Amino acid sequence: MKANPTLFTGPGAPLALTSAALFGASTPMAKGLLGAGVSPWLLAGLLYLGSGIGLAVLQLVRRAGRARPSEAVLARADWGWMALVALTGGVAGPLLLMFGLAVTPASSASLLLNLEGLATMAIAWVVFRENVDRRLLIGAAAILGGAMLLAWQGAAAPVGWGAALIGGACLAWGIDNNLTRKISASDPTQIAMVKGLAAGAVNLLIALALGARLPAPVLTVAAGGVGFLGYGVSLVLFVLALRFLGAARTGAYFSTAPFVGALLAMLLFGEPATWRLFLAAALMAVGVWLHLAERHDHEHVHEPMEHEHAHVHDAHHQHVHGPGDPPGEPHVHRHRHGRLAHAHAHYPDLHHRHGHAS
Repeated sequence: MKANPTLFTGPGAPLALTSAALFGASTPMAKGLLGAGVSPWLLAGLLYLGSGIGLAVLQLVRRAGRARPSEAVLARADWGWMALVALTGGVAGPLLLMFGLAVTPASSASLLLNLEGLATMAIAWVVFRENVDRRLLIGAAAILGGAMLLAWQGAAAPVGWGAALIGGACLAWGIDNNLTRKISASDPTQIAMVKGLAAGAVNLLIALALGARLPAPVLTVAAGGVGFLGYGVSLVLFVLALRFLGAARTGAYFSTAPFVGALLAMLLFGEPATWRLFLAAALMAVGVWLHLAERHDHEHVHEPMEHEHAHVHDAHHQHVHGPGDPPGEPHVHRHRHGRLAHAHAHYPDLHHRHGHAS
């Protein structure tokens, strides 16, 4: 493992950072909708339903303008993972967040969402064995320190219920992110659309069954718009980033989302810029920088594998096409990788999920 002060310039970084900005902006917007009288459970449903419907329209438009598919559709084996993704990230995560937001200042809630990146990284390292070194661990500790500083409410109540609920949402999304990694080779718009429609419908039906009422049309449309950008488009970009970075590093880049949310909360709601907020932001900024400045380069072996995803004929895709395979690049078809040994800078993307010597 080598450290290099030059940031990694692959496509995963801008994809993850844009995803983070969209999601970060959605947090104070959701806080505003809660303040307008929308119930937490109903809002969770409207956000994801807006995401699913918006992406469904986008999917129809995209397919109408293309002669051939640009992404691999979800395979039969992927649907079990997809159901778990919808349950953890689409139902449990937003529901816990909405209840937490109801009793937590938007700026503090936005920065507490850095815990999602830590949960994602911890699960990726412990369960899925993505590689980690001292730099990444120190960065994670800095982010956790900032989040705990925001959650602390004095010796009598060290962690408020709002912070605990937001922490639970982050854990649910950390599980979701790692499960999504399993299906990230498939069409990201389809993944986000299915998740949005399923999770939105479940949360909305439960909320209505418990007595919630739809808000005014303007608030309903506003919630759908926030969900489309902050949950739908953001998730599409996040899945694309997973392909290039793996779950742990995408989670680290995504940890920039709360900074966007905290800034908007101060601008929109006039929330005070306290010393605790700035100190927490500084700790988190150090942690994020340590992750962004990482460089991973070593001799590694690609074992034979077969899969389907959008690709071009780069160093990892030197295969021969059959008569039925699509022309042009990028294209989608099932292809086989032979054994390959080489060295270059890389992250645990679709083709670099190998083990490391301890």
